[in-house]
Amino acid sequence: MHKSLQFILVGLAAMTGLTISPTIAATQDMELRVGPGGVGIYDRDRDRGRYDGYDRRGPRGCDPNDALDIARGEGLRRAQVVRMSPRAIVVQGMTRRGPERMTFANRRGCPEI
Repeated sequence: MHKSLQFILVGLAAMTGLTISPTIAATQDMELRVGPGGVGIYDRDRDRGRYDGYDRRGPRGCDPNDALDIARGEGLRRAQVVRMSPRAIVVQGMTRRGPERMTFANRRGCPEI
């Protein structure tokens, strides 16, 4: 009787260990953070394989606001974007001599054409 009870206890301990071990492994990716917002649980594995297509280095082409800033820096007043294509951005404004146009390549850094 004592031997059979011992085998039953060993069997229960083995089954309990098998059910607990995946739970322990799964919780290793969790982290408890305390900050100004309070206490929160953070899942480290949540964002690992996620790619939403957003390039974190910034826009690949010339931003129209950057083209306007460059044109204003060159002395163009009342500058506005007149035309935008995949290859170029055209900014029009006024100088001391009258109306003027500046054309920028639609590449990073907005080089003037």
